Parts: sequence; C-alpha cells; structure tokens
Amino acid sequence: MANVRPPTPVRDRWGAPSGWQDVAVPSAPNTVSRRRVLAGAAALALLGSVAAACGSRPPVKDVDALLGQLDRARSDGELAADAAATAPPKLAAALTAVAAQRAAHAQALAAEITRISGEAPTTSAPSATSTTPPSSTAASGPPPKPPTAADVVAALEQSADGASLLATQQSGYRAGLLGSIAAACTAATTVTLAGTRPAS
Repeated sequence: MANVRPPTPVRDRWGAPSGWQDVAVPSAPNTVSRRRVLAGAAALALLGSVAAACGSRPPVKDVDALLGQLDRARSDGELAADAAATAPPKLAAALTAVAAQRAAHAQALAAEITRISGEAPTTSAPSATSTTPPSSTAASGPPPKPPTAADVVAALEQSADGASLLATQQSGYRAGLLGSIAAACTAATTVTLAGTRPAS
C-alpha cells in the first residue's frame, strides 16, 4: 500500500498559511484616564487640607477668653507700675519686675490672638496711668489712694486662677502659654512679692 502524503498547506505570498488569523493585541493603557484620576486625587487632597485648616480655627469663645487674659495682664502691669511709684526702693524694684513680666504676658497673648483670629487685639482695659481732666467734684475731694503691693498680689492671684482654669480648656501652645502665665503669677505672689499679701 502506497504511502499517502498529507496535502501541502496553501501559503500566502508572505509564507504564512492561508488559514492564519491575527490575534488581537491589547492596546496601551489609557493614559488620559490615569491623569484624570491623579488630578482628581490631588484636588481632593487640596480640599481636605483646606477643610482641615478651617476646622482647626478656634471658636470665638476661645478668642474671647484670651482677650480676657490679655486685659488682665495689661491691668496687672499698670497696677504694679503705679504701686511701684510710691513704694520703698526694694519693694519698688520687685513691683517693677512684676509689671515688666505682665507686660511680656500681654505681648505673648496679643501675638497669639492675632495669629488665630487674623486681627490684632485692641486695648479694651482702661489705662491706670492715663490722666483725665478732674471734675469739679473730684477736685474738691481727696486724691485717690495709690495702689499698694497688697492690691497687686490680690490681682495676681485672680489672674493666676483664671489662667490656670483656662489652660485646662485649651490644648497645644495655648495651653502651655496659659499654664506658664499662671505659674508666673503664682511665683510673683509667693516669691517676688512675698510678705505683702493682705492679712485674712
């Protein structure tokens, strides 16, 4: 029996079998869509950071509380300076140091209020050293009694209590600032002006 050879496949002009079919090749990734996704993610991240910044803004009551501490610092400083004007030299030096310390507290508080509110605080506490034209009634009466070191101590004790309480209601830098102010006021009454506290 003669061997039967398989038929030779018909090839095209390029040498490939005529039944050859090209396999579809996947196209390149859609780079436009990827760019849009990345751009959208960046926009969301930007909006998130803006929202976080707005959300971290302290409420108005916090600013008002700091304004109250600012007024007390200014008032204490002026009170201590007035008391130093009529005090003996050694006590006057201590009162002058307290006045300078409270002025530094006022400066730090004003800077923090400006930072968180965007506006510089105005002076709302009346100046104890300012002079006003005397009225006819005031001119006929005795002059006002100058403040004493005991008055300064009493004011500092109130300021220390207020700053200490407010520090527990804050966080971060403001809590540390208020805690430092409270500690400084307490040290002024117990060390710098020791012995001048009014008798109970």
